[in-house]
Amino acid sequence: MKPDYKNWMPKGMVLGSAIGAGVSILLLIVFGCTPLLSSGGVKTVLTIVFAVLSLLMVVMTIWMFLMYRAFSYNGKRQMSRQIIEGLAQHVHIPDGGVGLDVGCGSGALTIACAKRNPNASMVGIDRWGKEYASFNQALCEKNAKAEGVKNTSFKQGNAVKLEYDDGVFDVVTSNYVYHNIPSSDRQKILLETLRTLKKGGSFVIHDIMSQGKYGDMEAFAGKLRALGYEKVELLDTTQGLFMTPFEAMWMGLSGSKILIGKK
Repeated sequence: MKPDYKNWMPKGMVLGSAIGAGVSILLLIVFGCTPLLSSGGVKTVLTIVFAVLSLLMVVMTIWMFLMYRAFSYNGKRQMSRQIIEGLAQHVHIPDGGVGLDVGCGSGALTIACAKRNPNASMVGIDRWGKEYASFNQALCEKNAKAEGVKNTSFKQGNAVKLEYDDGVFDVVTSNYVYHNIPSSDRQKILLETLRTLKKGGSFVIHDIMSQGKYGDMEAFAGKLRALGYEKVELLDTTQGLFMTPFEAMWMGLSGSKILIGKK
C-alpha cells in the first residue's frame, strides 16, 4: 500500500475549470457562429462576452493544470514533496515529546516529522473543509499506516482558536495554511499557534507571508524577539530553497517564507 497525499491543486478544481472553459466555448460558438440569433447588438454583445469568458477560462485551466503537475507527488517536479521534506528537516522533537501540525491536510508534514522523530509523536489537526473535500482524517490515518508510522494522531481542529492550553507542545508546524483563512490579522493567528508551545519549544511555519496577506513580518519577527523568543528567522523559500523566483511568480507563491525559531 502506498500513501496518497493528493494534490494541493485538487483535481476537481482542474476538471471544473476545464468544463467551464468547454461550456464557454460552446456558448461562444452557439451565439457567435450560428444563426440562432440574427445579426445585431445582442449577438455582438454575447459573442464578445463569451469570447472573453472562454479566454479567461482556458487560461485558468492551463494555470491550474500546470500547478497540479508541479505539485504532484508522482510527477517530475514534485514541489510538494520537496517542501514537506525540507520543512521536516527543521523539526527536532525531544524523546517523549509531542509536536502539533496545524492544517495537516492529507497528513504529509505530520507524517514526515513523525518519521524523523521516531521517539516522539505528532498530532495533526485540520478543519478539512469542503474546499479540499478529498482531505480528511481517514486519509491521514491511511497514509500514516502506508508509511509504517505509528507515532501520529489526527483530529478535527480550528487554527483560529486551538483547543489546547498554553505550553503543551514541544514543536508546532504548519505549511501553506493561514493564508487560506479569511482574516485581517494573520499575525494574531500565528500567536494563537505559538501560544501552545512549551518554553524552549520550536516552531517551523511556512506560508505566503507577503505584506498584503500578513503585514510587516520583519516587524513581527522583531516583536517575537522582544517577547523572549530566540533564533527567530524568516527564510525566503522562493530563491531556490523550494522554488525559483519564476515559479513563485507564476504560481502565485511570491512571499513564501518559513518562520522559524524557539520560545
